[in-house]
Amino acid sequence: MPETEASTIVVPDEQRPLDQIPISPPNGEVEEETGEDGLGLPGYKEQLTVFHSADNFNVKHPLMNKWTLWYTKPPSPNKGENNWNDLLKEVVTFDSVEEFWGIYARFSCFRLTFANNIAKTSELGLKSDYHLFKTGVRPEWEDIQNKHGGKWAYQFKEKRSVPIDDLWLHVMLAAIGETLESDKDKEIMGVVVNVRKAFYRIGLWTKTTGGQKGTPKEAALMEIGKNFKEVLKLGDKEVVEFSGHTESAHSGQSRAKAKHVV
Repeated sequence: MPETEASTIVVPDEQRPLDQIPISPPNGEVEEETGEDGLGLPGYKEQLTVFHSADNFNVKHPLMNKWTLWYTKPPSPNKGENNWNDLLKEVVTFDSVEEFWGIYARFSCFRLTFANNIAKTSELGLKSDYHLFKTGVRPEWEDIQNKHGGKWAYQFKEKRSVPIDDLWLHVMLAAIGETLESDKDKEIMGVVVNVRKAFYRIGLWTKTTGGQKGTPKEAALMEIGKNFKEVLKLGDKEVVEFSGHTESAHSGQSRAKAKHVV
């Protein structure tokens, strides 16, 4: 056997680190010759993947951050039961791709029961919210990691024609996949979807409000807004607005004036 082939020998029965086990062969090509049980033994052309060995099915694809899903239930007619801390419930925490899809597969029932299932956004009651935030960050303006920040948000007013379940899935995937910002920015705290009588609203919370005009921090915030708009599949004429949490808190029932738009 030539020296170059010998250097690629692998031990198929041995569990290998994730970065050494390709999901599929390069360029999607699978060569016809295989070894025993299709394991790509030395001297054969097919490349070993996680799908060739049961021993590798327990390999997880870790996320860069751990994430927690929260739920805000609708207020009760009894005003004494409408404290924010009572309405906000922590649902589940995960830190791998496999765990996320296991949780998402449970978005299939008609009623929200924390023990077994998680309702789809389209099936939530009015004034319900889902929040997906980095673990350790509560989805509250007052949280120390949020209080100097703000959020990008867009309201979908034609509720019947809005594919809200798909949009919320895409936003969650973009957040946990860390595709909305560069690695150095570290601005994104979480994403949220609000179910209201006249609209659905999807928001993206950031750690800061972007700093002074023309600075790298403002440029990073604007880039996040553009990426967020793309994930929401919005047209050029549709506007995503950014407002600071402090301004939103002081605005009362009215909407805070947008600090940035894309």
